[in-house]
Amino acid sequence: MSQITSSTSSLPDTIQPDLYINRELSWIEFNRRVFEEAKNPRHPLLERVKFVSIFETNLDEFIMIRLAGLKDQIASRAAPRSPDGRTAAQQLEAVRRQLAPLVQEVRQYWRHDILPLLADQHIHILDYEQLDVLQRNELRAYFEREVFPVLTPLAVDSVHPFPHISNLSLNLAVVLTDVLHNKELFARVKIPPSLPRLVPVTRSMENDNEQQQEVFVWIEQLIAAHLSTLFPGFDIWESYPFRVIRDADLELQEDDASDLLETIEQEVRDRRFGVVVDLAVNPSMPQRIRHLLIDNLEITHDDLTVIDGQLGMGDVIELRNLDCPELKDPPFTPRVPSFVRRGSDLFTTIKKHDVLLHHPFDSFSTIVDFINASADDPDVLTIKQTLYRVGPNSPVVQALLRAAENGKQVAVLVELKARFDEENNIVWARKLELAGVHVVYGLKGLKTHSKLALVVRKEGKSLRRYVHLGTGNYNAATARIYEDLGLLTSNQEICDDVTLLFNSLTGYSRQAHYRQLLVAPIGLRRGLNEHIEREIRLHEEHGNGRLIFKFNSLTDPEIISLLYKASRAGVEIDLVIRGICCLRPGIPGISENIRVRSLVGRFLEHSRVYYFGNNGNPEILLGSADLMQRNLNNRVEVLFPIEHRYIRDALYENMLRPVLADNVNAHELNADGCYHRVQNDDPDMPVMDSQSWFIAHPLFEVTDEEEGPDTTIRAIPSSA
Repeated sequence: MSQITSSTSSLPDTIQPDLYINRELSWIEFNRRVFEEAKNPRHPLLERVKFVSIFETNLDEFIMIRLAGLKDQIASRAAPRSPDGRTAAQQLEAVRRQLAPLVQEVRQYWRHDILPLLADQHIHILDYEQLDVLQRNELRAYFEREVFPVLTPLAVDSVHPFPHISNLSLNLAVVLTDVLHNKELFARVKIPPSLPRLVPVTRSMENDNEQQQEVFVWIEQLIAAHLSTLFPGFDIWESYPFRVIRDADLELQEDDASDLLETIEQEVRDRRFGVVVDLAVNPSMPQRIRHLLIDNLEITHDDLTVIDGQLGMGDVIELRNLDCPELKDPPFTPRVPSFVRRGSDLFTTIKKHDVLLHHPFDSFSTIVDFINASADDPDVLTIKQTLYRVGPNSPVVQALLRAAENGKQVAVLVELKARFDEENNIVWARKLELAGVHVVYGLKGLKTHSKLALVVRKEGKSLRRYVHLGTGNYNAATARIYEDLGLLTSNQEICDDVTLLFNSLTGYSRQAHYRQLLVAPIGLRRGLNEHIEREIRLHEEHGNGRLIFKFNSLTDPEIISLLYKASRAGVEIDLVIRGICCLRPGIPGISENIRVRSLVGRFLEHSRVYYFGNNGNPEILLGSADLMQRNLNNRVEVLFPIEHRYIRDALYENMLRPVLADNVNAHELNADGCYHRVQNDDPDMPVMDSQSWFIAHPLFEVTDEEEGPDTTIRAIPSSA
């Protein structure tokens, strides 16, 4: 990083390159923090294995999307420089320079630290050569029974063209000797992704204590040891594993798409034929085999990654299936709100009280109950909902299907362009359409990322609307591990806004103004800018400016420039950013009033919370939007206000303060773009693990007026 100074008297319209951390390098620092959790002894051992897997799957996606995007920019020769002043080629070089030692460090840690710790717990991942005769005999039988039938050896010669190597596939490059013709031959064997990567050896190893041992061997080693059965009559000279990653970013030309559903289906099918972005091999692979692969995959040596260790280590997540509860995080039971436990009517409760839910600590079942109740209630006339990532076997979608069968008008926006969920969303879209649901696919050129559900109910002679707005997806599976917030309300102005927004999503509308919601790409950026500018003005008048933002990524140069402006004015700013942060905190005269921390722990921090001090009358916005150009300019995003003081107080006291006090999961960002773990060196300072705090302490609980104030925060009527 070039020398940063604070000599300028005012910020320029565009950020100086040395005031902006490169987005790709910031992401690498995020994944480094994930790896730090794998090294953290406070986590149970199999949870540390989980973090190794997350590191690897994160890296795969980064290569498929971001690294592939850099290569596309280089090929176009017209891409602009990044805000930190780098060309695409310079960024790609810097990314590879940072990634190579980090990827190798993960392998070294796995080999020298994780494997011995697993062995201490009687879990052994062995090389095939380490197995005894009886174990090898057992695995030979397994190979012949389960593996051999699904293998397809593919020869490469003048009559057998080089085969297609699918994305994320693990393969063996096999070199054979044709003794009859004194000739070297080449073949490829794909490791079947349908089989376990770690093959269990059921005959347990014995020790002096007769302790049950869990033994595994890598499937590619098992296959390599039995290649002679695939190539009878040939000498197997060598075999080497290799792994291919392809460009997986969909490139849609929506203007030319007569049917978006069919277009997405075709793009998903084409994804497996994307350009090769990365070829990973072991050091043992000789140069002649590397050249053969490079030439046939039509890549360069720059696209070759040499890894001393196992390839594609995301598969180590399979160890989490072991029945070893002592090696995993202790289970907990998500809270169910008291009104649900009492069997109170959901609509009656929401009509009386806004309900704030904090997942996964508050059960997502309450949201499922809301959709189920709407589907089955004879007084409900209409349900409208956005679906971004819902997952397989979705109880929410099942409820919507049942609602349509019950004769209700159901309209659902299914975002087909949700990356890596396209196939799943296509399946649900077709099922919903067959059930008579009005299915739309969003607005041209925009992803619909907002999380909204609207229910219209006939009550007496009038209609009343109920709304759920959230920061996370309607996905019951991820709701158990993603930290998110959701609001159930019948507030009339919010319901009016959500109705108008759905009309714009499903019909023709140029709706440009909403009373309560900030909606991208129309007014969300402007609304956030105005809130920050107001905080600057109030601080200049009263000296008590305060901003606390919690979200996932910060890359937008305009927002960063405005935050620098607020810091220079003296506003105290805390940013809690899980992932990418391109702002440099702590620069004297520029960002000395900005602190940036990242929380990486048991649960994925996913909620977006925007707190404005507002001269002692705080405002809080929640929603789906991160502070990135794509979110603010190219997506349908929603931020919604928390209207009631009691809920705002709960969010500040019971969520934001614990997060800012966290000294277990937190890392702080330095001005140079690196992070350091927050240390609790003061023996008198209490240990604060905010995620454990949330398990034990409700963020917000609804109580009926007649029950009295028996919880920390009481709900008040929505009409107040």
